[in-house]
Amino acid sequence: MKTDKSVKETAINMPEIKSDDKAKAPLLNSSKAIAVTVEQPNRGSKKGIASGDFVLRLFAMGAALGAAVTMGNNQQILPFFTQFIEFLAQYNDITTFVYFVTANAAVAGYLFLSLPFSVICINRPLATTPRLVLVIFDTVMMGITITAASASASMVYLAHNGNQNTMWLPFCQQFGNFCQTASGAVVGSLVAGTFLMFIIILSAFALK
Repeated sequence: MKTDKSVKETAINMPEIKSDDKAKAPLLNSSKAIAVTVEQPNRGSKKGIASGDFVLRLFAMGAALGAAVTMGNNQQILPFFTQFIEFLAQYNDITTFVYFVTANAAVAGYLFLSLPFSVICINRPLATTPRLVLVIFDTVMMGITITAASASASMVYLAHNGNQNTMWLPFCQQFGNFCQTASGAVVGSLVAGTFLMFIIILSAFALK
């Protein structure tokens, strides 16, 4: 009779151990499934943001480079001159325009060098270190672009309208092509600064 009880007890205990193991397995699998489903949408959205960042960098680089080249080639010679005097207007006659060309050329060079880091963010959308580095430098370059465009815009305004209080006469009536070219370059620089602002906003969403 003792042997029968021991056999019955073992027969009763064995199914309880197997039932516990079977109950734990689905819980582990379900937790992994939840982790995968949460990670995939987050990775896809950040990859889309990184792709948009790359495209905006190309546009900003083109705008900054175009502004620098346009202002750097800006000059006008008036059709009338004397034996000793030639009426010539060049961008390097105004220090603000020299800073404008230097700043926009530097921003265009930075944007070109930042393209590989943008590609890294596309391939590794969950990486935060390259994105954080880009945000810091993008902010600095946006500030440089906006300051250069704002300072040059004030000079273009004075060239068009002058200033009666300081007796600065407008010279765009004589050098009309020079002023129009300078105005176009300033607009291009402002466009580049706007693109950089959108890049920073996208980077902020990606870091979030």
